[in-house]
Amino acid sequence: MDVASLNSRVTGNLSHVLAINTELRNACITGDLLIAEELLTQEIQGSGVNNYQSYPNRSFVMSRKQDWDHALQDALESVSLHSSLTGYISKGIALCGKNNPHDAIRAFDLASLFTKRRQFLLAYSLLQHNPQAVALFNGNQHEDAMLRVQELAAVCPKTDTLACRVVEVSFMYFVTSAKSRFVRDRIFLNSARQAYLCVLLGTNVSDGGRHSEAADHFTAAVKASACTSQLDIHSKYQDFVVLFGWDLESLWQNANKKKCDALLRAGRLGEAVESHRYMMDMSDETMKASCLEWSTGKSSLMSPGLQSSRAYNLAFMRECNALYAANGVVELGASGDAAFAEKDYDRAIELYSAAIELDSATDTIFANRSKARLLKMLWEDALLDAEKVIELNPSAYLGYQLKHEALHGAQCYDEAIEAFQIMLLKLDEASDSQIQKLYQHCISPFEAESTIRQVLHAHLDNAPLRLINTSDGWLCDREAQTHAFKTSAEYKELLASIIKNAEIKLEHIRDVVAKYFHWVMLSHRWGEKEPLLHDIQDKVVYELDPVDSTTKLQSFCEITRDAGFLWAWMDTCCIDQKNNVELQKSVNSMFVWYHNSALTIVYLSDVLPSSKSCTLARSAWNKRGWTVQEFLAPKVILFYQQDWTLYVDHQSTNHKESTAIMQELGDATGIDLRSLITFRPGMRNPREKLQWASTRITTLQEDIAYSLFGIFGVHLPVMYGENKRNALGRLLQEIVAHSGDVSVLDWVGKSSEFNSCLPAEITSYQAPPWSPSLSEDDIQTSVSSLQDAVVVEMALGLYRELGSLRAARFAHRRLHVPCIAFLVTEVRGKPGLNQGANFTYQVKAKGLHDLLITTEDKLTQFWPGRPALQTFYLVRPWNRDLLELPDFAELPSHAEPPPSPDASQSMEECWTSPGPSLDDIVPVPPGEEGTVDSESHSQSLRLIVHLGQPFSAFLLARQRGGEYKRIASDHVIVAQVRDITSICDTIDVKTLEIL
Repeated sequence: MDVASLNSRVTGNLSHVLAINTELRNACITGDLLIAEELLTQEIQGSGVNNYQSYPNRSFVMSRKQDWDHALQDALESVSLHSSLTGYISKGIALCGKNNPHDAIRAFDLASLFTKRRQFLLAYSLLQHNPQAVALFNGNQHEDAMLRVQELAAVCPKTDTLACRVVEVSFMYFVTSAKSRFVRDRIFLNSARQAYLCVLLGTNVSDGGRHSEAADHFTAAVKASACTSQLDIHSKYQDFVVLFGWDLESLWQNANKKKCDALLRAGRLGEAVESHRYMMDMSDETMKASCLEWSTGKSSLMSPGLQSSRAYNLAFMRECNALYAANGVVELGASGDAAFAEKDYDRAIELYSAAIELDSATDTIFANRSKARLLKMLWEDALLDAEKVIELNPSAYLGYQLKHEALHGAQCYDEAIEAFQIMLLKLDEASDSQIQKLYQHCISPFEAESTIRQVLHAHLDNAPLRLINTSDGWLCDREAQTHAFKTSAEYKELLASIIKNAEIKLEHIRDVVAKYFHWVMLSHRWGEKEPLLHDIQDKVVYELDPVDSTTKLQSFCEITRDAGFLWAWMDTCCIDQKNNVELQKSVNSMFVWYHNSALTIVYLSDVLPSSKSCTLARSAWNKRGWTVQEFLAPKVILFYQQDWTLYVDHQSTNHKESTAIMQELGDATGIDLRSLITFRPGMRNPREKLQWASTRITTLQEDIAYSLFGIFGVHLPVMYGENKRNALGRLLQEIVAHSGDVSVLDWVGKSSEFNSCLPAEITSYQAPPWSPSLSEDDIQTSVSSLQDAVVVEMALGLYRELGSLRAARFAHRRLHVPCIAFLVTEVRGKPGLNQGANFTYQVKAKGLHDLLITTEDKLTQFWPGRPALQTFYLVRPWNRDLLELPDFAELPSHAEPPPSPDASQSMEECWTSPGPSLDDIVPVPPGEEGTVDSESHSQSLRLIVHLGQPFSAFLLARQRGGEYKRIASDHVIVAQVRDITSICDTIDVKTLEIL
């Protein structure tokens, strides 16, 4: 039941208990007890028809006068004439006044027999069983008495809530009649007992000099009765006023005055001023207007009550000023400024508040208090002060500046920007140089929006084209993403910050934009009936039928949302597969999207919750082509099992930080831990990266190459239907063209139609590159044996010649490769060694040991006695690493990876830089030539030692146009020079063009 209904029922049940005429009722209400007594006496002495009603009414008046003997006498007279409800009520009240609670309860019990109102019946019945409450209060044990009544009310059944309220009020009737001189508070209907007792307790302890404790009691009373300030209490509770003389109308104001007085006497000046302000603010409009006049002394026509209140207000102000002065605070505003300067903002607020309350309410004081409240992050209070500054000085900018800051702090950004725009207008009109200087630090909202827009567009250039909003489940394109950001609190806060600080750094704007657009990527194995773009467009993901792979999408979005991320991306439905432009953009950008993601979730659909470690390696996900870049690119990654729990229950925020999981993944993929954790895309070690992907499979054959674009940092056209050999050929051509690295030519298998020096299948890179092992001790031993002057001179010349070679070039399917060529002098077939469709040949080349070659190609045999019709070379592609030049692009192991590329920088440019050439060597300072000569000799001889080791060669056959084609082999062709001391006489350094 609400308060209004309760009020109606209580008044409806009580308003006709006292049968008295209007004149008598008004006299009792206004407190004219002598007139009331005189009127009732005339009634009794006149017609005796209603004496049984007049006697109890006069008994009530005598009880209010605390003339208990005459009150009881009239009550007994009434009962003797005619038993009635009012007769026994008056008797009960009189007996209570005479401290005879037991007889009083019996009288109330008899009264209950004369009413059918269940509330009175229960009320008096309960009082019969609780005489202790009356005795306790009469014994000055107020708190125990109140507790007794609270316990009594608590046992009332819910259906008897109204009756319980009457019990409480009935008890308060007695309290008030016994202690009416102390009651000054207005009753808050729900908490009447607390309000009255708190006032009484406060008054008692105040009389004992315990002012601080009294103030606390009065504070509780004010809080309990605050909501009754708007009730028309006299019209609803006139019988109560007649019976007990409650001064309900002025009760609330008087309680506040007592509180203010107690706070002053307790030395709590700031609280006293605040309490006075509260009383003024909570008064009704008529009383408030009068109070303002009292405070300023402008009203000359006042009622006696208003004059009393005016006197109180003036006395209060004088006493406050006197007490502040006694404490050394003569000028409140100046003292507030001093406290503000010392960063004692609480004290400053107290003093400013006192100054405002004590008739010093200038715009400067309000502005200073607003500043102090801003520093205390009291946004609402600061805003109220700012509004007051604007009211008092509307032409100044300061009020709007404070309003802007308060609204900004309260995160009301639209209103804050509006206030700021008005402030700019005020600044524009100002002539003061200091104000103009402030104006220079501000920018218009239009300029701020333009700055944010530029950063936003640059950021979105490296973000997925479409993202799913995990909060509402809608798929958003760029336009929708931008709209979401511009309507977000983050955008409004950023805009509000920029307009007041033109010097805010772009880095901060980038951070805000990046944080808002943190997205989560999904890496998974495609299943059947994956949701595509048209399946979720213009639909809420969470409302889709949870069938097939749709449940995977929904679970992914839910986990992303629960992790605190707003945006999610899944390749099946966030790319328009039918739009070639979008598809090309997505394929070429996917590595960057994964790398820039806040988190990548890997869903292992075939890893059961009960699985133990090492099952990740066997997952089908780990065999797919696209997943290589999907676990290498991200900085943060989490593996989830089939039921969307973390893999092997590894509770971590980043599984890349789990040594066990990374070791398992490394063992399964052959990828080193450093690359798994902090992979750097680019052209470095391309042969190794190709080996990582050599066992992977893709649904579309071209994807075996396209899935590696991001790993190598290249951007190439995406042309589904071109076939995998052409796609792989274009990728390998790009790698050689950009890096000059010839390690990608080290493979075994079938040649590609794209170029004979490239493999037809990526599986040709499964075997690691052939490389002889040579320890540093072995190298030094060999160098020591080559100290002959002729050999040294030969080595220096060869070093310079090889060092001057340009890197390999690859364009239009033609490879220009610098190499050390050995002329083939003899090719003879070995039929007994042929294997199936392969042919085995013994090959002799100038300066090399004889060797065997197995190939699918049928070669023309020749030897010295049978001249060759075609020129053949065994070549060693030139590798600049043999020069052992310092690699200036190499970062130390502790270095952080480079940042993500911006819109104008490719991933490859961000992560890689070209290696040095001989021209990069720093000139030798004068006087150090000897040392340099020694180092040059050593480097040259070390080169000779390396060239003398076995190497992986390939066989080239000259074509009619002078170009060459590679003869593919199913095995590595391992060749070695015969004599390293005469190597210069047997090799031919040249650049060959290979088709």
